[in-house]
Amino acid sequence: MQHIAHVTMLVPSYDEGISFFVDTLGFELVSDTDLGGGKRWVLVRPKGGAGSGLLLAEPGNDRQEARVGDQTGGRVGFFLFTGDFAADHAGMLQKGVVFLEEPRRKAYGTVAIFMDPFGNTWDLLQSA
Repeated sequence: MQHIAHVTMLVPSYDEGISFFVDTLGFELVSDTDLGGGKRWVLVRPKGGAGSGLLLAEPGNDRQEARVGDQTGGRVGFFLFTGDFAADHAGMLQKGVVFLEEPRRKAYGTVAIFMDPFGNTWDLLQSA
């Protein structure tokens, strides 16, 4: 059986990525391993999550640096599912997360788009 284990996300620095995902969103830091030469294996994922994680990566060249915050060409590229939309939305607002819209109720659930501090857009989503 196959599954996607991790997805790489370019961040300006490992520590900035850890700060946002762990301190602001409440993700767990699964791994932070020194690989030598200034490289680290930094893996975060939502607390209690058994699924995919984000492998945080610092840009290694100008081309990668230009993609920080624009990894999906302006589309919502990341989807954070929650079991308690109201609590997570309020907590994220309190911690300064920028939402680009008010929460919407759709047939599939409640959703609002937010932006991480690097420029990527996310859906916070609770299924109906």
